[in-house]
Amino acid sequence: MIALFRHLLGWIVSVFGSREDLILENLALRHQLLALHPRRPRRRLSARQKLFWLTLRKLWAGWRKPLLLVTPRTVVDWDRAGFRLYWKWLSGTRHRVGRKAVSQEIRALIFRMAAENPTWGAPRIHGELLKLGFDASEATVSRWLRQAPRTPDPAQRWLTFLRNHREAIAAMDFFTIPTLTFGVLYCFFIIGHDRRKILRFNVTRNPHALWIVQQLREAWPYTPAHRFLLFDRDAKFGGDVVTSAKEMGSEPVRTAFRSPWQNGVAERWVGSCRRDLLDHVIILNERHLKRLMSEYVRYYHEDRTHLGLAKDTPAGRPRAIRSAVESKIRSFPRLGGLHHRYALALAA
Repeated sequence: MIALFRHLLGWIVSVFGSREDLILENLALRHQLLALHPRRPRRRLSARQKLFWLTLRKLWAGWRKPLLLVTPRTVVDWDRAGFRLYWKWLSGTRHRVGRKAVSQEIRALIFRMAAENPTWGAPRIHGELLKLGFDASEATVSRWLRQAPRTPDPAQRWLTFLRNHREAIAAMDFFTIPTLTFGVLYCFFIIGHDRRKILRFNVTRNPHALWIVQQLREAWPYTPAHRFLLFDRDAKFGGDVVTSAKEMGSEPVRTAFRSPWQNGVAERWVGSCRRDLLDHVIILNERHLKRLMSEYVRYYHEDRTHLGLAKDTPAGRPRAIRSAVESKIRSFPRLGGLHHRYALALAA
């Protein structure tokens, strides 16, 4: 370090001499030798060494010629970084003026309320913030509200509609089952959204519009039909089916193209039926499938618990009350032993 200051003092004394370029070049080379000597392997230059090159750049036009450790571009970047750091420090010492900054908590609440309530505007959100004890103006809420994502997911909008009308919605659909002889059977069903009950099911080899109309009539023989009847754009649900549904008092609602998630309750029941029964049996004929489906629908209504019904069954399975007396748990086979129902029985 002492040698470095000696060279620096020597350069200051002789900077105005006749050999100033030669002296500055020697100083720059000696400085780089001193920087390389104690560093094996090579490391980054220290702040003092960077400052030396920045000073040399300001005072000598030929500073690029003896530069070997780094490129001239690097020295320029050091100068720019120091300029930014200086003004950042200078700006931080001044007193902030203008409006009060909005906290992160308030911004998060504004975005959350806008996402959860698509129909709310700035006055409604501002009122909720006031009731929560936050001090923010309506103009501030409006300004931040413009930055919030206000395009909710279409699936979320459809899900909200289904939840608000589940008691009045029924859905119908088909699914296919191959047989032992490589034939194809069509299983038609109608399911209610409120308790996930199967209102009607039947099996056929040749589904057509008049057959579907008859199934609709048998689904609600003595009770009013559901307010909305949801189905997809299958060609089997033609004009006769739509007209019959309207005559029964239902409003037909078709799902969008290639959007099975819009009829999620029906699609989920098809998946449950396949996992619980059809994936484990080989269907012989139409009569065989009808018998199996009848047993499964009975098991589905009375025994099988559902996550969407808070672990209850569509028919309302009562919850057993364990007494102080020792009891025994009995199992009752369902669907030939594929599933079981468990109940308490008093010990003998």
